[in-house]
Amino acid sequence: MRKTVYKLVLFDMDETLLKGRTIHVIGRKKGFVDEVLRLEASDIISYKKNKMIAMLLKGLSERELLEMFQGIELQEYVPEVMDALRKKGVKTAIVTNCYQFLADALRQRLGMDYAVGNDLVMNNGVVTGELRIQNTFLEQVFEGCKIHPICKRSLVDWFSKKLKIAPEEIIAVGDGKIDICMLERAGLGVAYRASPEVQEHADVCTDDLRIILRHV
Repeated sequence: MRKTVYKLVLFDMDETLLKGRTIHVIGRKKGFVDEVLRLEASDIISYKKNKMIAMLLKGLSERELLEMFQGIELQEYVPEVMDALRKKGVKTAIVTNCYQFLADALRQRLGMDYAVGNDLVMNNGVVTGELRIQNTFLEQVFEGCKIHPICKRSLVDWFSKKLKIAPEEIIAVGDGKIDICMLERAGLGVAYRASPEVQEHADVCTDDLRIILRHV
């Protein structure tokens, strides 16, 4: 049987590439983490939660947010895995429910190829509180995805078309419920330090990102 040649690895960002969730780190530093946790635990539809959380950032500067973000520690072996994938000619991308400018900063730091997130609107470098969500398919029929501000399943297909590769040639790596559709759609789904619920939808479950290198 011919071995699949994987050409792209999609990574979730918070708690996959980074230790911890960006909005929790910022919330703790700025004193509104309890409100973030309350919203996350509420029954409010997912994309509306994200818009409400973005309002908590209103008035903060892009520079301050970047400084806090850059202080978040990377998960073990992340730089080594990225270097190895790059040497093998495998493309890498961040797909995150977090903010585009922060994902771009991490992409540049790690030498990755692409990053997709939500657009936290700025005015002269200051957060307005408005959030432009990446998911333009809120009415789509993908189970679960239609409620999220980013649909990671649709991004598997988007990258497939962009790079002219099959979804089966893509590896997806994530830890949360929002990653489930991406793990199922990609050729190889890797659940990283994920809950049992997420692990049920993955091909590989691990607490060591270097396992990806066995498959490329």
